[in-house]
Amino acid sequence: MNLAKKHYGTIACSPHIMEIDGFEQLANLAMDLRWSWNNAADDLWEALDPALWEQSRNPWLILQTVSGEQLQRQLSSPSYRARLDDLTRAQEEEDEEVSWLKRTYPDTPLKTVAYFSMEFMLSEALPIYVGGLGNVAGDQLKSASDLGVPVIGIGLLYQRGYFRQYIDEYGSQLAYKPFNDPGQLPISPLRMPNGEWLRIEVFMRGRPLWIRAWEARVGRVRLFLLDTNDSANLPEYREITGETYGGGSEMRIMQELVLGIGGWRLLEHLGIEPDVCHLNEGHAAFAVLERARSYMEKTGESFDVAMAVTRAGNLFTTHTAVAAGFDLFEPALVTRYLGDYAQHSLRISLDALLAMGRHVPSDPYEPFNMAYLAVNGSRWVNGVSKLHGRVSRHLFEPLFQRWPTEEVPVSHITNGVHMPSWESDAADRLWTDASGKDRWKGTTEQFEQAILSLSDERIWAMRNEARTGLINYIRQRSASMLTAYGAPEQQIESARRMFDPNVLTIGFARRFVSYKRPDLLLEDPIRLTRLLTNYQQPVQLVIAGKAPPTDQGGVELIRRWIQYIHNSGLSAHVVFLPDYDMLLATHLVGGMDVWLNTPQRPWEASGTSGMKVLVNGGLNLSELDGWWVEAYKPEVGWALGDGLEHGYDPALDKQEAEALFSIIEGQVAPEFYSRNGDNIPKTWVDRVRKSMSSLTPTFSSNRTVRDYTEKYYIPAMELYHTRSAHNSEVGRRIVQWKGEMDQQWPWLRFGQMSVTDHAEEGKHRIEAEVFVDKMDPASLSVEVVAGAQGSGVLFRQEMTASPGQAEGWVKFSATVPDNRPSGDYTPRIVARSGEVAVPLEYKRILWQH
Repeated sequence: MNLAKKHYGTIACSPHIMEIDGFEQLANLAMDLRWSWNNAADDLWEALDPALWEQSRNPWLILQTVSGEQLQRQLSSPSYRARLDDLTRAQEEEDEEVSWLKRTYPDTPLKTVAYFSMEFMLSEALPIYVGGLGNVAGDQLKSASDLGVPVIGIGLLYQRGYFRQYIDEYGSQLAYKPFNDPGQLPISPLRMPNGEWLRIEVFMRGRPLWIRAWEARVGRVRLFLLDTNDSANLPEYREITGETYGGGSEMRIMQELVLGIGGWRLLEHLGIEPDVCHLNEGHAAFAVLERARSYMEKTGESFDVAMAVTRAGNLFTTHTAVAAGFDLFEPALVTRYLGDYAQHSLRISLDALLAMGRHVPSDPYEPFNMAYLAVNGSRWVNGVSKLHGRVSRHLFEPLFQRWPTEEVPVSHITNGVHMPSWESDAADRLWTDASGKDRWKGTTEQFEQAILSLSDERIWAMRNEARTGLINYIRQRSASMLTAYGAPEQQIESARRMFDPNVLTIGFARRFVSYKRPDLLLEDPIRLTRLLTNYQQPVQLVIAGKAPPTDQGGVELIRRWIQYIHNSGLSAHVVFLPDYDMLLATHLVGGMDVWLNTPQRPWEASGTSGMKVLVNGGLNLSELDGWWVEAYKPEVGWALGDGLEHGYDPALDKQEAEALFSIIEGQVAPEFYSRNGDNIPKTWVDRVRKSMSSLTPTFSSNRTVRDYTEKYYIPAMELYHTRSAHNSEVGRRIVQWKGEMDQQWPWLRFGQMSVTDHAEEGKHRIEAEVFVDKMDPASLSVEVVAGAQGSGVLFRQEMTASPGQAEGWVKFSATVPDNRPSGDYTPRIVARSGEVAVPLEYKRILWQH
C-alpha cells in the first residue's frame, strides 16, 4: 500500500513557519530518531531554543514552538545553513550506504523482521517505556538501523507514559502521569494516499474497535505504534492504550490483543509480509494466531497447516526469570475475548485455543499462559543470557513433561546495549580516535586491540572529564529541582557545590523492587557513613530509581535512602536523584566510576544497566547474576556472591552486605586512590582498559542483533519459505506426519532389556526390545540416556536397530562407557523427523521402566 508522504507530526506548524526555506530539512531531521544516538545535530536544536532543548531533548517539540522570527534568523545564518546542509547530506548518504547485512549476506532474501514489543525506549522525547524490556527493544531497533537489518517494530502509543517521580518532604514517592500530546512527539500518523488516517478495525466482544497507526523513524528502521484513542471507539476501548501495563487482567488482555492481532493486521494493510515474527516477551503472543489466520485466508489451508508453516518463522524471546512474571488469563476471560475469534477466524474449537496456553490441555481450570502460547506458536525460543537460558529451561519444563531439563528447547542470546546511545562525549571522542566514526556499523573484532593500545594518560583523562561532567550535571539538576520546590537559597547554593569531581563515584540506578536489593548498603548504616567520609579514600554515592507505584515495599526502599541522607547529614557525599529516566541514565552511566548491581540471583534475567558503563570506562561491581556471570573476570571488575541460588534469606543479605563493604573498602577504593608519579591510578586504568576493550563489543546490541540475524532471522526466514513453498507442501506433510504418529504412538512399548559388562573394553552393552507394531523404525530414535554429571552435559547415544524375534518387535542395542553404573543408563523413544523440531514441535517421549 502506498502511503501519503511528508506528514510532519499530527498537527501542522503555522503556514508561515512551514514556508520558511530550510524548514523541511529541519523537520526531516527532527522526525528521524537517529538524532537520539547521533548527537551531530544537537547544536541546531540548541540554537533555536537552548532552555527547551536542555529540558526536553525533543527536536520536533522545538520546531512546534519556535517563533518564525527565530527560525528565520538561524536559517539565514550561513554557518547554521551550511551545518544543516551537511547533516542532510550525511543522512542521505547513510541511508544509501551498503550495510553490514548486505556486505555479509549479499544474496539473502530476508525482507522483513516484524519485532513486537509492549514498549520501546528510544528517547526521552518518546516516553512510551517503563524499563528494561523497552531498553532492549529500543537498542535493538537502533542497532538494526546501524547494521541494515530489515526490522520493523510494532508497539503501542500510550496516552500516558511511565510515571514521573516526585519525592516529598517525608521521603515518599509521588507518581504523576502527564499526558503524551501526540502533536509534540516525533511521530507521524500513517495516512492513505488521499490523506485519510489509516485505521484498523478489530472486533472485540462483538463490537468494533478502531486502531489508529503512527510511525516513528529510527534511522533505516520503522516503528509502527498502535493507538485506540479514536473518537469512534467506546470509552473503555479508548483507554486500552491509556498507559503502560495499566489496569487489571481485562485491560491487559485487551492491550495484548491490540498489539498482537492489531499489529499483524496493520502490516497486512500496509502490504508488508514479514519473513520473521519476533516476539519480545509473551505479551505479543497473539500475533502467532493472527499470522496463522492470515495465512489461512491467503491459502485456504487449515489452522494446523497454517501454524505448521508460520511457526517456522516465529521467534520468542523470554525475559522472565520467575514463573510469577508470566501473563496469565482466566479461561472465562479468554473465552470472552477470543471465543468468536477461535471459532470463526481460526476455525478451531475454544478448547483447542486454550490448550495452546496450558501445560495440561485438558484442565478446564488452568489459566491461559501467554508465554506458553508463545512457545507453542514458535519454532525458535531463547532467553537473554546464558544463565537465563538455564533458568528458562526450568520455567518451561511443564510444557515438556518427562523430558530432561537440559533438553527443554530454550537457547540464549545475551542482551547488549546500543553503545552510541549511552556513551559520553569524552568517551565518544576516545572511541572515534581509536576505532573510527562508523565503528558500530559493522563487526567489532578490531576494537580490542585499538583500545588496548591507548595510553594510560589518554584513558585517565577521559575518565576525569566524564566524571567531572557527571558532577556538574548532578549539581545543576539538584539546584534546578530545589529552585522549583521553593527551597531556601542557601540550600540551592549548597547543591551547586555538592560532590567532588576527584572523588571515587559509585552509582546505583535501577527499579526499586525488593529482589534488586537497592538497600543492601543500608544493612550497616554506620559502616556506610564511615565509607563515605573516609578522609584518605572518600566515596560519593549516587542513587536513582523508581518504585512501581503499587509496590509499597519498593516505595519504602526509596524512603529508607531519603531518610538516611537526611538523618546522616551527608548530602555532600550521597544523593538520591528523583525522576530516573533515559536522560538521567545517560549522564549517570557516562560518568560513574563504579556501577553497583545487587540483585537476588537468579532473578536478573540479563540486566543491561551495567553494560552501559562499559563504553565509558566505568567498572562493574555486581552480583554474579544475569550478564555478569558471562562477563566477569577478576581483571575487569568485581563480583559479589558465590554464583549459587539461595532463595530469599535475610541472613544472606547481611552476609553479602558485609562482603560488599569489604570489596569497596579493601579493593575498589584503595585501587582508585593508589597513584603513580603522574597521579594516575595505574592498576585502575589497566582494569578500565581491559573492561572497555573486551566487554564493550561483546555486550553491545551490535553483537546481539548480528547474533539474532545469523542464529535466528536468516534460518527462520529460510525455514518459513521452505514450509510454505509449493502450496504448503512441507506444512501439509508435517501435519500428516504428526497425525500418523499420534495414532501409532500409544502402541509403542518396551520389552525385555539386558545389560552386558565388557570390563576389558571399558564398556556396557545395552540391548532393548521395542514393539513398534507397523511403525517405520526410521521414524523413531531409540536412545540410551544418562543424567548430567560434573560437566553438566546430558549423555545421549542412539541405539542401533536389528530385526526382533517376533512380528512388530525390533531389537535396539548400544555400547556405552562403563565410567558410571549401568543402572544410570535408561533407554527411551522419541520421534525422528528431518522436518520437525523435537521436542519443540512434537513432545511425545517414552521411557523404559
